[in-house]
Amino acid sequence: MTLLTIVGIAFALAMDAFAVSIAGGVVIKERKLRHAARIALFFGGFQAVMPVVGWFAGVGLRELLAGCTHWAAFGILTAIGCKMIYEAFKLAPSERQRNLLDAATLLLLSVATSIDALAVGVTLSVLHEPILLPVIIIGVITFVVSLVGVFIGDRFGHLFESKIEIAAGLVLILIGVWTIARHYAG
Repeated sequence: MTLLTIVGIAFALAMDAFAVSIAGGVVIKERKLRHAARIALFFGGFQAVMPVVGWFAGVGLRELLAGCTHWAAFGILTAIGCKMIYEAFKLAPSERQRNLLDAATLLLLSVATSIDALAVGVTLSVLHEPILLPVIIIGVITFVVSLVGVFIGDRFGHLFESKIEIAAGLVLILIGVWTIARHYAG
């Protein structure tokens, strides 16, 4: 897997956390760097840990999926992309009003936004890809994107929150299609 592909996946995975960070920037009363850093640390940390969990789970699936790993990668990435697009259209106003700085809420949101990263970890494992570099890139990109998201949310609100999730979903679907095309091209 190329560095560009890993970075593309990392940005796509970070979009859920980015959208939640934007929402957090809208509702957090005190927008201080330490609050933004706390949100970014939770989201970046979970986005880095979940692919590792998925990768180890995927090791057991390698034998089962031998010969059709490209279809498994396509299916997983397409499903994640479709899920992100679907969720972009159903963000409830009540979800926007939660206190994002509450540890329990932040933990739940971190897990929820990193489920896609778990599936990507399974995909990387099935494709026999190493996990260390993607995990570092995914974690760092999610941290930075989430940090920026809080401040963007403070300034611009929900003007483009769902549009970003839609774009990220489309990127994952395109990467899935590219995986199939690459397999059949050579």
